[in-house]
Amino acid sequence: MSQIKEIILGIDPGFGRVGFGIIEKLKSGEWRALDYGCIDTSPKKKFVDRLMEISVAINFLIKKHKPNRMAVEKLFFSRNVTTAIQVAQARGAILLSGVQSDLEIDEFTPLQIKQAITGYGKAEKQQMQKMVAMILGIKGKIKSDDAADALAVALCAGQSAWIKKVK
Repeated sequence: MSQIKEIILGIDPGFGRVGFGIIEKLKSGEWRALDYGCIDTSPKKKFVDRLMEISVAINFLIKKHKPNRMAVEKLFFSRNVTTAIQVAQARGAILLSGVQSDLEIDEFTPLQIKQAITGYGKAEKQQMQKMVAMILGIKGKIKSDDAADALAVALCAGQSAWIKKVK
């Protein structure tokens, strides 16, 4: 009897830079990073072309790693409305890629992610990065903040998968 591998694609949404992190649950119950990094789009391109580039890259990651679920950070903006709208549009393209690939999708606020990873909802970025690296067995610092955030989103989904969602 073969078990389905549990693989989660975590996304830190943006439109200039999208962080991604893909984790896999091992037989021991621990998580390991399969891949992580950033999708960068050029500000010289039209916005719709940047959205398409993000969608194509997400679809590539889904085809390559075959995740069972996608976890995406919810937006939290209070300053720049224009940026918030553009990130929201990029987030929509990302979510659509996940839905079209029949992935189960989880969404978490930054507070929920920090709480799941460190036990403290107001943890600093450095604390988060250290915990993510430690949990996943990554040696050294994860170079990109966006990739580290995406790995944290994926871990949050993995660690909270057993909680029954009540809506």
